[in-house]
Amino acid sequence: MLQVAFGQSKYYSDNLSENARRGIRQKLRRGEWPSKAPLGYVNNQKTRNIEPYPVKAKIIEKAFEEFSEGKYTLESLGKRLAEFGLESKNRTPLAKATIQRMLTNVAYIGLIKHGNEIYEGNYQPILSRQLFEAVQKKLKERARPRHSKKRHDFPFVGLLHCGECGGMITAQFAKGNGGIYRYYRCTKKFGLCSQPYIGENQLAEQLQSLLQTVALRDDWTEKMLKQVELWEKENFQSSRTFVQNLETELKTVQQKLDKLVSTYLDGDIEKEIYLEKKEGLMKQKMSLLKRKEDFGQKRKNWVEPLRDWIKSSSEAEIRAKCQNYHELKQVVEKIGTNRLLLNRKVQMDFSEPWRFAALRLAQSGHAEGRSPEATSPENLTCFNWSRIRAVGNRTQSTCSQSRRTAGILRPDRILSMFHVE
Repeated sequence: MLQVAFGQSKYYSDNLSENARRGIRQKLRRGEWPSKAPLGYVNNQKTRNIEPYPVKAKIIEKAFEEFSEGKYTLESLGKRLAEFGLESKNRTPLAKATIQRMLTNVAYIGLIKHGNEIYEGNYQPILSRQLFEAVQKKLKERARPRHSKKRHDFPFVGLLHCGECGGMITAQFAKGNGGIYRYYRCTKKFGLCSQPYIGENQLAEQLQSLLQTVALRDDWTEKMLKQVELWEKENFQSSRTFVQNLETELKTVQQKLDKLVSTYLDGDIEKEIYLEKKEGLMKQKMSLLKRKEDFGQKRKNWVEPLRDWIKSSSEAEIRAKCQNYHELKQVVEKIGTNRLLLNRKVQMDFSEPWRFAALRLAQSGHAEGRSPEATSPENLTCFNWSRIRAVGNRTQSTCSQSRRTAGILRPDRILSMFHVE
């Protein structure tokens, strides 16, 4: 009798466990969260799913944004969250391991990871996929940090090469006349080099002068932004075909997923192959959903990058960044290539689309004091305005909107709208 009782107890326990697993599988197929809500969410008993907690969700989003910008480490981010009331049960800042799990939790972008499988969640995500990927990139960069000691602040180190021997330009300081002066010189790594020193302020003035050759006039900036708004409306009207194609692809991927699940349930493929194929299809589906979301939202695709380029190239923005030497270096690295220092003179080629801006400003006579390299034949060629024709008081483009460079609408289309003065 005792064996029968034990057998019945074992059967009841196994049956209860199987029913629980079956219930979890059903919830996952419906996209419902199967357990306790992660940080930033709350369980909704009515819908049997999770939903963003109004206050905590905003704190989580802000934490991801600040971490992606490099403002905090795992430890300091825990202290930052403690300031908003997100802390452990012992009223201490969250541990680094907890912060690490939070920053890598795909639940915040609408995915459910259960075991080795990933499911599509049927709840509102807190983060955009772009922000989540930016945080993953930052975590990867900090996985093996480079331990270096900075004893002095030399903002332009690593920016230039020597125009004579090709070595890097390094820096050193000297004391005199009651102050500390910083100088830049060739490392002379490749042997003898006759290049002289150059003071930091003199170097900064030359870099600032170079940036002025690509700074867009304020009146141009205002007109360009208005034109971008018109193009944005046109692009929104022409997006229906693109969205329909994405929906067709999504439908095809979903059919493949359904077929894969049916094949696995029928026992025709191994579990390892099933998991591998499913993960690939889920990633493909998420990629298509991301493209659809980006394209459908306002000010996406090529419009927003073009608007950002116009704003970042405005005279006011350039002047503001020139005041901070570290920001000045970042801008020069962004817009310039082949950066050399020869005979105390900076030489640099402009990359697209700033090369075209330098040409247009040079023709208008606006870029006074521009450097010779800004108007060199190599920089001021290969530009074609034949596709831009004037119609009355407005300029109309006959080229296709699909002609873009690096995801941004060709700047010649908008710059050529402004007549050379």
